[in-house]
Amino acid sequence: MGSMSWKLRIGLALFGASAALCAIHYEAFKDAHNLFFYLALDVAFVPVQVLLVTLIIGELMDERDKEGMLRKLNMVIGAFFSEVGHDLIKKVVAGGGEGGELAGGLGVTLKWTSGDYQRAAKFVEGRQFQFQPSPEQWDQLKSFLVARRTFILGLLQNPNLLEHERFTDLLWAVTHLTEELEARSGFSALPETDRRHLIGDLGRAFGLLIREWLAYMQHLKTAYPYIYSLNVRTNPFNPAAEAAVKE
Repeated sequence: MGSMSWKLRIGLALFGASAALCAIHYEAFKDAHNLFFYLALDVAFVPVQVLLVTLIIGELMDERDKEGMLRKLNMVIGAFFSEVGHDLIKKVVAGGGEGGELAGGLGVTLKWTSGDYQRAAKFVEGRQFQFQPSPEQWDQLKSFLVARRTFILGLLQNPNLLEHERFTDLLWAVTHLTEELEARSGFSALPETDRRHLIGDLGRAFGLLIREWLAYMQHLKTAYPYIYSLNVRTNPFNPAAEAAVKE
């Protein structure tokens, strides 16, 4: 209600200023015909001005706001991979089964093009991941995720995530996996049905994780080459990766 009142006051002030200027013009030139002619001409162009402001200029402003929001969102995604994502990939791949094949298909380099990223996306599209962690690896994964649950839940509270449904799905999948693991006191005597259930939850979260990782890496290559260089050198799919620059 308060915001409407100040808008109304400004509108009345502008209307009064326009009326005062018209009165001054009439007093100075005593030419009501031309005054009302040009006034009517200006009013005739009001619909065009509204079109320009609301549709064209408004669209440009919306695009700029959206770009700014996407930049902020990519910062959130970057924080996720720094704090959780990269180490989570390493721990899951250490579970065995598909590590070597993934390293071959996701061996991102500084020379990768958009075509390389498209081929990598096809490589993981629809893939069913069936890792086989040992009881010790399940315990390590549980400790890792539980320690970072507060961080992940904090990311879910970010309103910018409404613009990125896929990343939100990833966070929920990781959160669900964390809850499933925390609900079990141990992993050495799990029934086969429960073991398959956990493997399914892990595969779902991991599939979303690597798809988001690929998209994030492609974004870094264009927007932040220096960060991209470090992420290539520390590729979590490469067991021999080193941060040191050797080329």
